Amino acid sequence: MVQPSPFVVNMGPQHPSTHGVLRLRLVLDGESVLDIEAVLGYLHSSKEKLQETHTYLQTIPVTDRMDYLSSMTNNLGCALAIEKLAGIPVPDRATYIRVIMSELQRIASHCAALGFFFNDMGAWHSPLMYFLQQREKVLDIFEMVCGARLTYNYIRPGGVSQDLPPEFYPVVTKFLDELPRTLDEMEQYLWDNEIVRSRTVNIGVLPRELAINSSVTGPVLRGSGVKWDIRKADPYCFFDRFDFNVPVGEKGDCFDRFMVRLYELRESIKILRQAMEQLPPGPWRSEVPVIFRPQAGDAYGHIESPRGELGYYLVSDGSVSPWRFHVRAPSFINLTALREMVIGHKLADVAVIVGSLDVVMGEVDR
Repeated sequence: MVQPSPFVVNMGPQHPSTHGVLRLRLVLDGESVLDIEAVLGYLHSSKEKLQETHTYLQTIPVTDRMDYLSSMTNNLGCALAIEKLAGIPVPDRATYIRVIMSELQRIASHCAALGFFFNDMGAWHSPLMYFLQQREKVLDIFEMVCGARLTYNYIRPGGVSQDLPPEFYPVVTKFLDELPRTLDEMEQYLWDNEIVRSRTVNIGVLPRELAINSSVTGPVLRGSGVKWDIRKADPYCFFDRFDFNVPVGEKGDCFDRFMVRLYELRESIKILRQAMEQLPPGPWRSEVPVIFRPQAGDAYGHIESPRGELGYYLVSDGSVSPWRFHVRAPSFINLTALREMVIGHKLADVAVIVGSLDVVMGEVDR
């Protein structure tokens, strides 16, 4: 009997399980994956190069379009780098508002990641709808504050574009009171679910040493048991004033990455309650001219985005625009370990493993 030879299958770039225009070139032996290559560039928009023609304030709206599932944190990372480069002060109230917006954005992003992860497993739409329902509540809050639901341009150099409206506080308080019950229900239903366990446990294992050597960050790194979070390791925006934990996994498989994100939702609730209690009165932005020229030099600002370490490296030549604008995109770097995670698994596991990485192609192809 003639044994079938390995063959090549392209998954994407138009495929619902690749989370955007990601093309995976798979070498298969039957249903087993022998090799995989991620082919990027289908969403390339030259955002970094375009930023070199914009003024520093004009760069903020472009960051919305990179990780479009967590635009608030993209705004924050860029604003911190600009403030560091130009020496722009930020009032305390604005800093606390930034923390509140960032953690609400983390909740919205993780809810999307967890919901779509179940779709990648082939589950029915009920878990997705549960999580998207919570995400919609956050988007309603963002719309109340800045008038937008996806791309915000809210966090800007020197503070935020506008103060919080009076109706913000009761709505957020109610949301924080209701969300833990939903998380309890989801954990109860999913922790020992036979299908979830069989599709995620020991699937796509990323060992601790490989995770460190691959420079992955965020829930992908913490799922491998590495307790590294920029909010703790290099605190920014007063995060050293808040009491919260950094959840980590044990095996580094898809289940650990899933549970890390679920537990991080609880930690974000804790941070939000503290930030709301500590929120001081005062100005919500400092006076920043529309056009300014930082002294020649460079600066790097980084934050803990929902997907990991998001960094902005800016170089100034003394003009109104950055001479160099570079982004350390966590989605791009987290993809580098995909090959080691996939080889040896079945074709059906590929979608689950990619979903556990929670990549956004807008910040990969930038």
